[in-house]
Amino acid sequence: MSEDKFVFTTDIQKKLLITKLVGIVLVVIGILIVAFGGHGQEEAETVGHHFHWLHRIWVNLWINNIYFLGISLTGVLFLAIQYASQAGWSAYINRIPEAFGGWLYVAFGLTLVIFGLTNFAGPAHFHIFHWLDSSLYIEGGENYDAIIAAKQGYLNLTFFLIRMVAYFVLWIMMFRFIRNESLKEDVYGGVNHWRKLRVYSTFFIIIFAITSSTSAWDWVLSIDTHWFSTMFGWYVFSSWFVASLSAITLTIVWLREQGYLMQLNSSHLHDLGKYIFAFSIFWAYLWFSQFMLIYYANIPEETVYFLERLKSGQYAWVFFINIILNFIFPFLVLMTRDSKRHTIFLKIVCAVILVGHWFDFYLMITPGTLGENGGFGFIEIGMAVIFAVGFIYVVLRALAKAPLVARNHPMMEESLHHHI
Repeated sequence: MSEDKFVFTTDIQKKLLITKLVGIVLVVIGILIVAFGGHGQEEAETVGHHFHWLHRIWVNLWINNIYFLGISLTGVLFLAIQYASQAGWSAYINRIPEAFGGWLYVAFGLTLVIFGLTNFAGPAHFHIFHWLDSSLYIEGGENYDAIIAAKQGYLNLTFFLIRMVAYFVLWIMMFRFIRNESLKEDVYGGVNHWRKLRVYSTFFIIIFAITSSTSAWDWVLSIDTHWFSTMFGWYVFSSWFVASLSAITLTIVWLREQGYLMQLNSSHLHDLGKYIFAFSIFWAYLWFSQFMLIYYANIPEETVYFLERLKSGQYAWVFFINIILNFIFPFLVLMTRDSKRHTIFLKIVCAVILVGHWFDFYLMITPGTLGENGGFGFIEIGMAVIFAVGFIYVVLRALAKAPLVARNHPMMEESLHHHI
């Protein structure tokens, strides 16, 4: 069991490369359709939007970067919860969410580069973050915005970049501590490394509790600078976490089907299914609470966020499919005990949830950046495929660098005999 090690074969790498090329081709086709089809720059400029096909590329880069960063980050959170709570059932599968943390290094570089490209290197008069337009702060100027100007103490480029770097430094530092102690435990055994893992995991959870909300405000909420929601940090967390749980489960099931993790049993799958079921309901609770309170109060500065999404032909269908894919479907399928214990149901539900929560981030980001110039087509599909391949590649490389099952984990026997 302890020698069970994943082999990242050339065949798997070849399949990933082919899939990535398919994604690139889809993006190119999408660019050609947008640039030379019926929704090009000239048409959009006649209605004052100054649209350029590059804008859609920039926005999709940001959507996918934030989405896969969140899956990686909450994968580490799942691991930290297992150690901090002294969970025994998950000891056998801990290396899978641990591998998700490898994407944090890539995401750090991507976030800095994409932020620079999308806000300073693209066509003129376009910012993903509207508050970066300096003319908004010139009192008496044509574009002066009193609401945005009042938020300048928090929403300014210098402080924004400081926070961005601080988030990643903290996340990566704590992940490195956890990863290093986990690998040392493989070599030396005992309980000292496990105790350190509990301490590091507790600190990571505390740091995550603060930074997950503030990063959501920075990277998603500030796109709609005039709008606000006290639930937004929790909402983004729930979307990230249930997507990450689905990715973890799919990875575990795939590895089992490839001949690894042979001591995985239906009780492990059941617990993962319960996690997904519970957090799908939690996400839906936050979705409904945020929407219902704003709808009921009917305050213009709050309702505008939902009106942009519900009254638009571009986004109304996404708004409704969001709740179907992310709550109604997983709730109905995973309601029974047996469905949580069979891989066919888990694979279908997890795949649907991953697609559904991508649409969730699409709906959070696109209307506030592209308005009516937004759309869903080859660009969106191709860009998501490229990022997904990159994420999978990094995770599989991390899995290949250490045993798939943590050696010398003090609760391994409990995990191997887990039964519910």
